[in-house]
Amino acid sequence: MRIIAGQWRGRTITAPKGDATRPTADRTREALFSMLTSRLGSFEGLRVADLFAGSGALGLEALSRGAAHCLFVEQDRAALDALRANITHLGAGAQSDVRQQSVLNLPHAAQPYDLIMMDPPYESGAGAVALDKLNRIGWIAPHCWVSIETSKKEAIDIAGFDADAVRDHGKARLHLLRRVG
Repeated sequence: MRIIAGQWRGRTITAPKGDATRPTADRTREALFSMLTSRLGSFEGLRVADLFAGSGALGLEALSRGAAHCLFVEQDRAALDALRANITHLGAGAQSDVRQQSVLNLPHAAQPYDLIMMDPPYESGAGAVALDKLNRIGWIAPHCWVSIETSKKEAIDIAGFDADAVRDHGKARLHLLRRVG
């Protein structure tokens, strides 16, 4: 895996050992960031959350493109080892906060996020459950974009959110969501 654009463009990152984590393919990540760039314009100064973070590829890509800070949440030990190694390898420690816990157990947000990216286990429904909870506990800024990667078989329907775009890439389906109202 590699960082696609920004200050760390072309730098490699490692995936977790074992098969408990399914990293987002480079092409799928490239498609997601193309979609986000067309909507955001720039990542400069954004507060980002990479939930179900795995290797941290999504959050590290956002940091490479200028995001100010990224919170990474992951509970799998092998994934956390790879994530921490990737943050160290890129020198992203000052911009990163890593939490070892379930996304579903996150507390109220001290400050809402500008971009939330989730890559939960396929066909688990965890992304929709997590977004519903995060919306209720202050994680979603009024201008926040939310991306959720699912399998092609999954649909996302969360009260209070509209799908801005849904795109299939390989085995993945990317959902870009905005809060209604």
